[in-house]
Amino acid sequence: MLERRELFPNVIELNFQARRRLGCCVYLIFSGAEWMLLDIGYEDTVDELIELIRQLDFPLVNCRYLVATHADADHVQGFHRAKALLPGAQLVAHPEAKIILESGDRIASFAEIPAQQISISMPEFRIDQEIQEGDKLKLGDVELEVWDTPGHATGQLSFRFGSLLFSGDNIFRDGCVGSIDAHHGSDIPAFIESLKRIQSSPVQWLLPSHGPAFRNERRLLQSAIDRLDRYQHMADFGTCAVDWPLLDEWEEELAKGTRPDGSA
Repeated sequence: MLERRELFPNVIELNFQARRRLGCCVYLIFSGAEWMLLDIGYEDTVDELIELIRQLDFPLVNCRYLVATHADADHVQGFHRAKALLPGAQLVAHPEAKIILESGDRIASFAEIPAQQISISMPEFRIDQEIQEGDKLKLGDVELEVWDTPGHATGQLSFRFGSLLFSGDNIFRDGCVGSIDAHHGSDIPAFIESLKRIQSSPVQWLLPSHGPAFRNERRLLQSAIDRLDRYQHMADFGTCAVDWPLLDEWEEELAKGTRPDGSA
């Protein structure tokens, strides 16, 4: 049996446990003999992850849930293989993520990004249980509170566990946020509201889907919120922007006959 390297009580992050990067963060949460996984990553690391879990002395038959924070391929591709190895576990996702996964929507799941020549194979999915805002996932003597935190992706979830928040792709330790792309279902106003909710919450630690855990610091969150607010009004973000003030200014200048030097 390997020594368990708990990131926090009842929480093991499998990249941290392995002391190397295997993909996205994969959180094993446990209570007594029962356990669950948040995200899984790509299929090619699943067997290694499950063997690591076995060596940590978690009975495979006691896995209750395999939970997708959202439908992105780099988070969920391996769930088909994990389900085969853990047949008693329920595959769990938000209703909107379920639609993406079960319909095989390769654009919304970021499995297909032609401009970057990305094409990732995706298995067929069948989601066993839908969860959304206000639901609770019970595990032994503990439970996780489900938060809807859209913005980066359609159907993205976060999970509060006491003073911890498994925060998905909302924000990372360097202040970056999950990628913003209209084809992916990104929504900047919703993203801002999700970040404000996290910022104002009493959770102390954020456990993201990529990179290390970090403190819920107001200044870091505010920097991301302010940046996204600017994005809403910039042509850089095209269909994700809500307006482009420059065009309104131009219309006024056209009506006044304003020249480039500001004269009329």
